[in-house]
Amino acid sequence: MSPGTRVRPAAWAAAAVLVLCPAAAACSDSGGGAGKSPSPTATAPANSPAPDRPADPVAAKALITKNWTTFFDPRASTDAKVKVLENGEALRPLLTAFGDDKNAAQSSAQVTAVDFTSPTEAAVTYDLLVGGSPALPGAKGTAVYQDQTWKVSVRTLCALVRLSGNAAAPGC
Repeated sequence: MSPGTRVRPAAWAAAAVLVLCPAAAACSDSGGGAGKSPSPTATAPANSPAPDRPADPVAAKALITKNWTTFFDPRASTDAKVKVLENGEALRPLLTAFGDDKNAAQSSAQVTAVDFTSPTEAAVTYDLLVGGSPALPGAKGTAVYQDQTWKVSVRTLCALVRLSGNAAAPGC
């Protein structure tokens, strides 16, 4: 099977895991985030000002990778996914509804790069995997700092939903 023939099923599988999370764009998160992460407003050392990244980019990058992997992990509970998704608590019912999807059970992601664009946002490059094999290598997404942790952004989900052919998804 050529790589191009697997993109749509891979995107659909990822969207199934996260289906309708785009509706979160209009919602606010009423739950608190979990995990430790660096403060986005901490002051950088005087000799190396970094207005485009968190105070501890190494720790932030590690947390982004961990949370991104959790979010795309088919074995992760809905509770775990809610905690690492921007506005996740508002989307709990949707994440629960798609927890048993056959395609979602085969999908995962591997973060390959994190580049900070601000103290509270990062560009994430990742490989979307289906059955452990890259189906969408070099995919681009964003992580956002919300509720004291780094989370997968709603924008990332919307991009996957559009890629799956479901352009009419609410919130995208």
